[in-house]
Amino acid sequence: MLRAIATIHRLGICHRDIKPQNLLINPTTFELRVCDFGSAKRLVIGTVNNSYICSRYYRAPELLFGSNNYTNNIDVWSIGCVFAEMLILRPLFPGQSGVKQLVQIIRLMGTPTREEIIAMNPNYSDFKLPQIEKKPWNQILRNDLDHITIDLLSRLLQYNPDSRIDPLEACAHPFFDELRDPKTLLPNNLSLPELFDFDSEELNSVGLEIRQKLVPSHIVKSRKKMENY
Repeated sequence: MLRAIATIHRLGICHRDIKPQNLLINPTTFELRVCDFGSAKRLVIGTVNNSYICSRYYRAPELLFGSNNYTNNIDVWSIGCVFAEMLILRPLFPGQSGVKQLVQIIRLMGTPTREEIIAMNPNYSDFKLPQIEKKPWNQILRNDLDHITIDLLSRLLQYNPDSRIDPLEACAHPFFDELRDPKTLLPNNLSLPELFDFDSEELNSVGLEIRQKLVPSHIVKSRKKMENY
């Protein structure tokens, strides 16, 4: 999911409706495909966009604050919501209206600071929000979650859009280290699909440390061996 979004973002396209129904998974290979680009748009800086976009449960807070000059990072928030739903098997923020959706988010994540509100929508002038403290993620979700899972989720679900982790960098997060283990198999004991066929443009868009995580050493050695043949 993260890699798919990284790819369309690299093309300058924002999906604007990431939700479980728009994620198709092959039950045999476990490969995921993002579908339904009916709301997708190429976002241009300075261009006014509709803030009433994206299915409510997965709608980024800047949209709820009425921003019409948002970025591709609204997709990253949606990914965070889907990720949390996979962990607890129900929507994380099930608001019944736009206002109630924002209340749901604040109830769990605490009241955004003035700086965070400005980052979401600099034109928002009403800062009279109830002061609520953020709850710990393991209290919001499950007590048995490890710190690596919580770290990735917290990097996805940030009020400030610019503070959300880049989707491609998220692929290098320790949460996915098991996929980089050459001994890892699918639940049906089949081999993993091709996960590390990143092109040079993808790899050059991130730093060396991230690049080395994206393509693990055993894959690099295998490719060099094939090249020698």
